[in-house]
Amino acid sequence: MTAAAETTPTPHPDVRHAPWLSTRPRLVVASAFMLFLELALIRWTGSNIVHLSYFTNFVLLGSFLGIGLGFLRVGRTTRQPYYSPIVLAILVPIILLFPVTVDRQTEGVLYWTSLSTTGPPAWLILPVIFTAAAIVLMGPAELVGRCFPELGRLEAYRYDLIGSLTGIGLFTALSFLSAPPVVWGAIVAIAYAVLLWPRTVWARVALAMPSLVIVGALGVETLTAGALWSPYYKVTYSHAQWNGVPLMDISVNGIPHQQATPAKSKLEWEGQYGLPYERSTSGKLDDVLIVGAGSGTDVSIALSKGAKRVDAVEIDPKLLELGRTYHPDRPYNDPRVTTHVTDGRAFLERNSDKRYDLILFALPDSLTLVSGASSLRLESYLFTQQAMEAARNHLKPDGVFSMYNYYRENWLVDRLGSTMQAAFGHKPCVDVVSEAGQQAVITSGLSAATQRCATEWAGATAQTPPPTGDDRPFLYLKDRTIPQIYIITLGLILIVSMLAVRAVAGPYRRMRPYADLFLLGVAFLLLETKNVTGFALLFGTTWVVNAVVFGGVLVAVLAAVEVTRRFRVPSLPVMYGVLLGGLVLAWLVPNSWLLGLPLPVRAVVAVVVAFLPIFAANVVFAKRFADSENGTLAFGANLLGAMVGGCLEYLALIVGYQALLIVAGLIYLMAFALLPRNARIA
Repeated sequence: MTAAAETTPTPHPDVRHAPWLSTRPRLVVASAFMLFLELALIRWTGSNIVHLSYFTNFVLLGSFLGIGLGFLRVGRTTRQPYYSPIVLAILVPIILLFPVTVDRQTEGVLYWTSLSTTGPPAWLILPVIFTAAAIVLMGPAELVGRCFPELGRLEAYRYDLIGSLTGIGLFTALSFLSAPPVVWGAIVAIAYAVLLWPRTVWARVALAMPSLVIVGALGVETLTAGALWSPYYKVTYSHAQWNGVPLMDISVNGIPHQQATPAKSKLEWEGQYGLPYERSTSGKLDDVLIVGAGSGTDVSIALSKGAKRVDAVEIDPKLLELGRTYHPDRPYNDPRVTTHVTDGRAFLERNSDKRYDLILFALPDSLTLVSGASSLRLESYLFTQQAMEAARNHLKPDGVFSMYNYYRENWLVDRLGSTMQAAFGHKPCVDVVSEAGQQAVITSGLSAATQRCATEWAGATAQTPPPTGDDRPFLYLKDRTIPQIYIITLGLILIVSMLAVRAVAGPYRRMRPYADLFLLGVAFLLLETKNVTGFALLFGTTWVVNAVVFGGVLVAVLAAVEVTRRFRVPSLPVMYGVLLGGLVLAWLVPNSWLLGLPLPVRAVVAVVVAFLPIFAANVVFAKRFADSENGTLAFGANLLGAMVGGCLEYLALIVGYQALLIVAGLIYLMAFALLPRNARIA
């Protein structure tokens, strides 16, 4: 299929409002705005409604629904989508007035520490946010969709992708600059004005009012919260004293996270912080690695114990910044300390030659998930058997590895103990310091002779789940199942989505000719999730890696569109064959093998393996989309499929991430079976 074969564009019959931007720049701006608004909503709602720190794709699913509905709404009305800024102006104050902290006692969900719940109950606030996200995103999606009939199919898709890349680039730049939400709100207000600017003065005033509410509310939050906005959290802190000892309490996304206190006081109050040093038979501390260094207390303790050189690894730059500025001991100003802003597992995989007397995983609880991955936390890859083997490989002959945290459930302590036993080949030292909250320290020497245990660990019970691995890194999920709370929530989302599609788009038979495009959307989202989680393991769960992967996916899609527009590519059956071959290749090349490659080679091979099926899948989509009779309906069906794919992501909790390739392959085969007969020979 070449560009000459694209459907002849027809102007959109919008007689009420003549846009002042021509079609192409309007499409780029609207697409950039759509993706920027989606990312901003995910990021900001999660910082105030703590449930969303653990269900980040809840807003993502609402966004996909809204974007799909926006495309399906094209042609059914000529009114401008002024409902979008109005609903957003209602949502922002509601969230600010009724923030929520989460009750994290539910076993089977991916967290464990207990906090009381404040604010509206989950059954009330989560449906409000899901519905609002869908309505808000439906507006810019409708504006994007109205541009599609005015251009050739693939040309419109091309400018849509360029706009999406612009949107993700802008949000990434603001994350790098630690811009507060008021900046995001100002950009959103400007975008609404550019895309919806009406002719009459009163209409302009009516449009400006919601924008002023959005910017004003976010401005008040920025000025009153005293927050630092890292790429992961809204970080708030306060200074206090206890018995004359200076303290700094740090909360992230409304949850108490850590406390910066002098090393001497910390050791007096909570003796478990000294246990990793007591369990070593050598007592050497020439080289120490601390993962989860945070605001610096664990680093300060290591220095007080006599560490000569400390590598302090922390994924969040703002936590390091707070520690460098305000920690009473000023550990990060000590010349013995070298800081590294990166993911702990990535640091271990990249620095293959460095060896340590002590490696310490210091309370590495991120309290949030990787954006774009349904169940992957920032620290998930730290607690797998392969991660502990990587730590073992970085120990000196008489070195020790230790971790401590509050684990709440007995089986969590035993699971981590058995994981360390599998990695090191002998039982670790397990010190349960406090039965309340299961405060525990787990330590293992490179050999049994290099560790000194107070008592022998009894070992894991028969009820203890097996160690987690890189393919299923779900430490806090006891059974190989999808927790009931997820099943109920996703079921309700699908029911609401079906009703919304019927109400907005009319009878389902309108989308029946595009059932294969719907399935392409389902499978592609699973493929994207596999790549996000795979690159997080290979290169780190940092926001930079996440942004690069999403940007890379969009570049691969754009490349597929350009190739399809400019060259005669093979028929759809051949391209489906290339796609399935790419999935087989991705299945045959395990991440464990890639981790053993030098970093530059690993990057090249990982990109080829990951993006070959993505490229082929989008050539398939581009060829099929170019021949579609109704471009906006076809695109909307594909986007709704992506929303269903977002629900199917949770299958990884049962089958693991690698098996998502099989699920995606089966869905692609179903899409091929539903391919119209005339499309098979195009």
